[in-house]
Amino acid sequence: MLSQYENKMTKALDNLLSEYAGIRAGRANPHILDKLRVDYYGSPTPMQQVANITVPEARTLMIQPWESSLIKEIEKAIMNSDLGITPNNDGKCVILNFPELTEERRKDLSKDIKKKGEAAKVAVRNIRRDANDALKKMNKANEISEDELKTNEDKVQKMTDKFVADIDKAVEEKTKEIMTV
Repeated sequence: MLSQYENKMTKALDNLLSEYAGIRAGRANPHILDKLRVDYYGSPTPMQQVANITVPEARTLMIQPWESSLIKEIEKAIMNSDLGITPNNDGKCVILNFPELTEERRKDLSKDIKKKGEAAKVAVRNIRRDANDALKKMNKANEISEDELKTNEDKVQKMTDKFVADIDKAVEEKTKEIMTV
């Protein structure tokens, strides 16, 4: 019965980790392009489905579209995004050069990381509340006893504590990664 709430908490953590994958730490990471969509024959398509994305050097991403007509669309998608990087192209591929992060930018990113972590914790706590409410309803309807209610509430709390600790660990690791020069 509690597994559905554990699944929801797992999804909250996975969502946080996928958001963190999109935060650049000075090194080129193809995952920062995960959320970008390219206009491909009138439909917004994920960049990974229209181009090959490689990392030739530590601070460079190379995007090779399968159709050269997409170069302009890829550049437009990057310019309209919040990446803050100007794309270059050589006629065959789009090249993104990542500048070294400034100290100020690192601090802003670490604040953003903490904010996202707090949002994930709130999501986990909301799931805990939903689980406890469901347990109390079952108790009122005499589907479970008082002892089962207490036991299950304790299980939900332990589950919540585990996920909050995992979120704290993820926040700490990403902050350390960002702040490392």
